[in-house]
Amino acid sequence: MKFTQTIIALAILSLAPSAFAGDTVATVNGKPIKQSVYDYIAKDATARGQKIDDQVKGAITNKLIDSEIVYQEAQKLGLDKQPDYVAREELSRRELLTSAYLQDFVKKNPISDADSKAAYEEYKKAYGDKEYSARHILVKTEAEAQEIIAKLGKGGDFAKIAKEKSLDPGSKEKGGDLGWFSPATMVKPFSDAVATLKKGGITSAPIQTQFGWHVIKLVDTRASQPLAYDKVKEGLQKNLQQRNLEKMMTELRAKAKVDISK
Repeated sequence: MKFTQTIIALAILSLAPSAFAGDTVATVNGKPIKQSVYDYIAKDATARGQKIDDQVKGAITNKLIDSEIVYQEAQKLGLDKQPDYVAREELSRRELLTSAYLQDFVKKNPISDADSKAAYEEYKKAYGDKEYSARHILVKTEAEAQEIIAKLGKGGDFAKIAKEKSLDPGSKEKGGDLGWFSPATMVKPFSDAVATLKKGGITSAPIQTQFGWHVIKLVDTRASQPLAYDKVKEGLQKNLQQRNLEKMMTELRAKAKVDISK
């Protein structure tokens, strides 16, 4: 069931049930399983869409009992004293608290509608006022690209050569067709080259990017059609939240006194 992962996580983190306050759900060899542990798991399961009926309640209780039995046996064997376990426990607790801090930061620093709309205007600006439809042939070397340009100059079929030579798996079988795209979605050398072409034109020299060497043909242009605000709002907000988190981390790092041992 969906709550099983939560129970396993609790065991891994060594959150002994005896560490929680509140009424007990059960006892194992005299050690209490606290109601607060049960409540946490039930709450988490509910948040994941699990209906907490009598069967699920019993399953949670039984899983907690099994977990406590194994927990006690592991302690008897001294597994909780082994160096690797101690290190993993510390890392798990650190990650848990770090995650709680970041969640709290996001909650206390929500992204406003004004910030989202400002980001949308930036998005539209980056998107540009034109979209392009183009084909390309990607090869490893400049010499190969120059040979292809020469063949095209003698009447070679762009789509046919793309199918034969291009290294781009996404467009190769489509004759190099990239469909419609915004300049912002392409690496700059590529989009800059496309912007200089006229409809039907082919780059007179190979264009180099981190992917290799390109021969590009402009098929057509049209006015840009950026996605509506509601379609990109969630993504924009996530990006803004990430920026806030990065800024917060930079500020904390600047204030911290860090000595790295050699």
